[in-house]
Amino acid sequence: MDPAALIAPEQLDHLLASLRSPGGAVAFVPLYALWVTLLLPGVWASMLAGALYGPLWGSVLVFIGACLGAGAACRIGRHWLRDWTQRRRQALPRLRAVEQAVSREGLKLVLLTRLSPAFPFSLLNLAYGLSAVSLRDYSLGLIGILPGTILFCSLGALAGDVARFGSVLSGQADAGAWSLRIVGVLATVAVVLVVGRAADRALKAEDPSPPG
Repeated sequence: MDPAALIAPEQLDHLLASLRSPGGAVAFVPLYALWVTLLLPGVWASMLAGALYGPLWGSVLVFIGACLGAGAACRIGRHWLRDWTQRRRQALPRLRAVEQAVSREGLKLVLLTRLSPAFPFSLLNLAYGLSAVSLRDYSLGLIGILPGTILFCSLGALAGDVARFGSVLSGQADAGAWSLRIVGVLATVAVVLVVGRAADRALKAEDPSPPG
């Protein structure tokens, strides 16, 4: 659903005019961070940045806002939901072993999931907050969102108008979009393989087979 459809046209025009100003560009960063912290999809907001500020500056603002929002969502998972997470791990020792094994894949796993469209950015932030992945790997792995950020900001700049976002997204993909899709599919397959191997090792360590 197009979020712009929920706002009256005159209110939308006023909002967009405010965001186009230098002060609006500065305000866009915390607004985007709040958007992803609330686990809302970032595609429309990224396209809006491209339409307002162009593909280059739009990508810069989105990336900064996404990093801030990702950090906030991770902290929510690790602090506000910490007690629930620890109880869950204690109740399921095998799951705890799998999570610990997956965390050892660290940066590789985070980068692959950030590249893959199968893992929504906002929900992934919270999921990693509940995991044992280190903050260092989590933060460095945000580099993986750059290809998608640039693509959607470029599509927003191409559309030029919020009303055309839907038609641009549903139109025929160009070579860049197809390339990103292929990378995303390969990243998804790689994630499945990495997690599968880590889970297998963890389960064998937790419940070793008796000697023959």
